[in-house]
Amino acid sequence: MRSTLRLPVVFVLLCAALAYAQSKPGVLSADEIKHLTPASYYFAGQSAPVQIRNTSGFRTSDNKVVLIGLVDTSGYAADIQQKYQGLFITEKKLKVGDVDVNPGQYGFGFSKDGKFMVLDVSASEIASTSSSKDEKMVRPVPLKMVAEGDAYKLYVGRNWVAIKPE
Repeated sequence: MRSTLRLPVVFVLLCAALAYAQSKPGVLSADEIKHLTPASYYFAGQSAPVQIRNTSGFRTSDNKVVLIGLVDTSGYAADIQQKYQGLFITEKKLKVGDVDVNPGQYGFGFSKDGKFMVLDVSASEIASTSSSKDEKMVRPVPLKMVAEGDAYKLYVGRNWVAIKPE
């Protein structure tokens, strides 16, 4: 009789521990990314597949999520491909570089002239800030998020921008 009671108790404790671990602030785990990332993302009149392997984000101390990922833009017109690289979803007001970004769902892109752009659903630029380039990075990856103090660095290749929850 005792062994039949232990199994449900252990299960409940494991579930509680997992729920707690998933709500910790910081860079999201691979499992959280898989759970939170949409399969496709609507932007500028089209829905395109999201590259889950090239998606990252973070959870804030008040349990809000910021999710950023690359999207397959091959079906978009050349003028949109030049500025739109992926999805940018935030549940929290952010300082991105030196501009404020309110909670919402956006597109983003790094321009060739060193700017990070946040775009509304119609592909119109709503915010733009200078980005940096890390020439010393040995092996750049398509997209990653790195915690740095109370802020984060979003890297797309060697380009990066600082993101800080407000």
